[in-house]
Amino acid sequence: MAGEPFVHLVKKNVQPTWKTACVYVGAVLAALIVCSIVIYTVTGLDPLYVYRIMWESTFGSASIAMEFRLITIWNTIRDTMILLCVALALTPAFKMKFWNVGGEGQILIGGLATAAVMRYLDTSVPTWVLFAAMIAASMLAGLIWGLLPALFKARWNTNETLFTLMMNYIAMQIVSAFSIIWEAKKGSGAIGVINKVTKAGHMTTKWLSGVFGGENYIINVMIVLVLTVFIFIYMRYTKHGYEINVVGESENTARYAGINVKRVIIRTMMISGALCGLAGFILVSGSSHTISTTTAGGRGFTAIIVAWLSKFNPFIMLVISFMLVFLDYGAKGVASACGLNKAFSDIITGILLFFILGCEFFINYRLVFRSRKEVN
Repeated sequence: MAGEPFVHLVKKNVQPTWKTACVYVGAVLAALIVCSIVIYTVTGLDPLYVYRIMWESTFGSASIAMEFRLITIWNTIRDTMILLCVALALTPAFKMKFWNVGGEGQILIGGLATAAVMRYLDTSVPTWVLFAAMIAASMLAGLIWGLLPALFKARWNTNETLFTLMMNYIAMQIVSAFSIIWEAKKGSGAIGVINKVTKAGHMTTKWLSGVFGGENYIINVMIVLVLTVFIFIYMRYTKHGYEINVVGESENTARYAGINVKRVIIRTMMISGALCGLAGFILVSGSSHTISTTTAGGRGFTAIIVAWLSKFNPFIMLVISFMLVFLDYGAKGVASACGLNKAFSDIITGILLFFILGCEFFINYRLVFRSRKEVN
């Protein structure tokens, strides 16, 4: 037909899982080939050597003691779980098409509440009371931080993207202020290790010391795994999950079906904020044992990539979270071992992410060309 474009996009029907997996594998292989070319051209290094460094940075080298290899593996698992926790927290909001980019601030506020409970209760209460208070405080703080933009969205239809983004900076300034207040007597503007002597509120499992060495943390992994199952069931098999899906597809349809859209928005963001606050608790109590403006470490934004790539499937999020942590550890390891600028390592990570994100196009769309007969 005259005037018809030579090529146009057509959205694919849902394709089998194995085909999707093949596309992802192909994207990773293509990315590794391109990265190899870039590595050899720019640095002259053997790409296989660079990839080996990335692997050893994540899983440890065979040349070091097993104890230190296990510590490296454990750190990878720990950071994977923290990133997964944030992705799970953002999932209900994003599934509802409420663009919550304020995960960073909600994590910080939850972490700040955790740090406050740790500092002021310390050893004055039993351990189980301390942990219960820390969890409750972190989730409540995150809930409030998620509730504010939800109320404005439900009442005045404000732009949730800008609202949640700006609240990140407010949270950073609040954390910065408390850092100065709490450390004023020490003459430092940065929080040190909280309860360094008593270790009250530290999520440690000393019975693992003989396995991993030193003080290690496994309770946070158990919490996130339970949360993964909970979010999967909540989103797929509950009435609330159904309402979230309907509101995300069309608010008008939801209203026609008798769903209170405002209530769903507020309730969902309360859950999202509370779970981000829980991630703050895991970071402060189960990882860093301190609080600063960099505690979240960009996870509130990275988790958005995790959620989208996994198509909001909690179990696939586990795989994507691990992949991103692997790339981050690998990039840092390459920069250190090869004497390269950290920016070059980030380029390698960027290329890999570009191919992985780009393959979404080939999963969801296909190109249709006009035949020669139609052209004539």
